[in-house]
Amino acid sequence: FYTLYGFAIVFFAGWWFVWLLHLLAIFNGKMKLHKKKTLPPLEVPLPGVSIIKPLTGVDPNLFSNLESFFTMNYPQFELLFCVQDEGDPSIMLVRRLMEKHPLVDARMFVGGCPVGVNPKINNMQPGYEAAKYELILISDSGIRMKEDTLLDMVLTMADDVALVHQMPFACDRKGFPAILEKVYFGTAHARIYLAADFLRINCATGMSALMRKKLLDEVGGIRAFGHYLAEDFFFAKSFEDRGWKIRISSQPAWQNSGLCEVGLFQTRVARWAKLRFAMVPHTMLLEPLSECMLLGALVAWATSFLFQWDAFAVYLLHLLLWFLLDWMLLSIIQNGLLPFNKWEFVVAWTFRECGALYLFLHALWNPTIRWRAGLYRLRWGGTVEVVKPDS
Repeated sequence: FYTLYGFAIVFFAGWWFVWLLHLLAIFNGKMKLHKKKTLPPLEVPLPGVSIIKPLTGVDPNLFSNLESFFTMNYPQFELLFCVQDEGDPSIMLVRRLMEKHPLVDARMFVGGCPVGVNPKINNMQPGYEAAKYELILISDSGIRMKEDTLLDMVLTMADDVALVHQMPFACDRKGFPAILEKVYFGTAHARIYLAADFLRINCATGMSALMRKKLLDEVGGIRAFGHYLAEDFFFAKSFEDRGWKIRISSQPAWQNSGLCEVGLFQTRVARWAKLRFAMVPHTMLLEPLSECMLLGALVAWATSFLFQWDAFAVYLLHLLLWFLLDWMLLSIIQNGLLPFNKWEFVVAWTFRECGALYLFLHALWNPTIRWRAGLYRLRWGGTVEVVKPDS
């Protein structure tokens, strides 16, 4: 009896903690996202930025995504495109863009440099070595920039800040997979991301991250992180370990991949879960307990056991409040009209929440990661090894 009583108290207390995370995320999103920055005086020059773009393959939106970097409104930057294979079709797109925008400082590096296990680091290494500015922006191929996005990130880079990251979100696209992505990144992912940022917990992602090159060079450059697959987490950890701060940009990272499928999305979410389990093992216990459906069931039992409340009524109230807070958070991040109606949101939200436990169990059961053309096995602490063909 006392054991059940203890579990009931833990679940009930954890329930209130998760509601606190909801409110922290909403508050932090309202305070930080989509805020115009104050421009510095004209006599204060803006620092130059070297933008490293690792590319692998093409998709229907790649050309327009890359062109959004050529048309940014920022006084001094260079584009460093990094392609691993000489036969990669993205090379042709980059050449077309360089010819179309000859006044933009852009270069391309083909072949990479094997400095570790992480293929992204290997691909970016030549571009990193050639970078000439004090700030480095690592930006994935699926990211789309607005004219003032880079300016927003640079203005967030205060004197005591080493890394400015963008919270992942998604552009408006058609179809259920696109709705599912936007709902996930605007609710479940954003809740933890914004709450962690408020609590100063390392939550940086590498899809769009602005960093001080000097501080990376002090620890050996990006090659020093080549034995990690989640290099973005360890970039941020390295800065924080040396007393520097990490900040979130007011603009989210606008993901705009032309390949938008439910299966690809689920594979991606499962891969991130595997990385978190290897880097921060206690998330294996905390993550499922913070999911709406499972937590609601546990709390319905706990309140019935502790207070004799109606379990079904508690569960329905839990779902309703969670749903409303998620809608509120998504609306804050979207900062405008959503490209779908409330019914479509209900369907996508329910699909995501009901499938969360399956993706968690899948990530736990199969810890190997297939990323690009490689297969990798994670070790505790976040290091990684390539799975050999005969293993």
